Amino acid sequence: MSAQADRRYLTGALLLIVGFMAVEVVIGFIARSLALISDAGHMLTDAAAIVFAMVAMRIAARPPQGGFTYGLKRAEIISAQINGITLLLLSAYFVYEGVQRLITPPDVAGVYMVATGMAGIVVNLAATWLLSKANRSSLNVEGAFQHILNDLFAFIATTVAGVVVWLTGWGRADAIAALVVAALMLKAGWGLVRDSGRVFMEAAPAGMNPAEIGQKAAALEHVTEVHDLHVWEVTSGYASLSAHILVRPGADCHAVRKAAERLMREEYGIDHTTLQVDHAPKDLLPATDAQRHCTDPHGPIHRAGDPLPGRA
Repeated sequence: MSAQADRRYLTGALLLIVGFMAVEVVIGFIARSLALISDAGHMLTDAAAIVFAMVAMRIAARPPQGGFTYGLKRAEIISAQINGITLLLLSAYFVYEGVQRLITPPDVAGVYMVATGMAGIVVNLAATWLLSKANRSSLNVEGAFQHILNDLFAFIATTVAGVVVWLTGWGRADAIAALVVAALMLKAGWGLVRDSGRVFMEAAPAGMNPAEIGQKAAALEHVTEVHDLHVWEVTSGYASLSAHILVRPGADCHAVRKAAERLMREEYGIDHTTLQVDHAPKDLLPATDAQRHCTDPHGPIHRAGDPLPGRA
């Protein structure tokens, strides 16, 4: 799916969200409903999340230049992190307000809550559908999608609370709905912060086991050792790998490099690899391999014949 198509879906969702948000703020104050106002606040972050996502997509599309040798692809991860943090902050605020209203519930106009909640469900269903068609393998797009999806859940909770208030007059239902929304925000926000944090910390992509990769590379024909193996994500869906591979004296280093690249591409989907392939010295001592070949060795040493570890 092209970035241009993703931007069209994001733009359509943005127009829906902004238009309805303005209406909901007014009705929320008239009805004195925290659930409605919390929904509107969440919709404001929805709109900001989509704007951040669109800006990040444009920045990330710029080619590598100057000191940014990978380009600005990680701008999308920054956007995802911002979206996650805003969800966490909003959840904290609405937990505080919700508890206050549980203690001292105000008069809430249930009929306004029901009417606005039902309209919000329709709008958010449309926005969620639009974003679901974009490339959600990108944490950037996923961040915007989670904002919209949580808002849909929030409107469902608000509508249910409005029915309860309307039929029974029990105003605390509004506060409970706001706390449900806060819990959903907390879950989605933590997931985004955690996943984007892994990228910033240059962890291996989720589900990818570097030890397994090293052992499989070491098991290739003519390979005696693999060390200084690093696997990380430049941005979501864009993994990179570098490693130092030692081969038997007299073996074809070029052929081994091509075999290792094919292994990374076909089994792990890693297209961007930087492999240093050298002949192993005849007097190599197992305990000092990496030290003899690398000034600053990192990580474990993988050798042919070692058992393959289980998957992460």
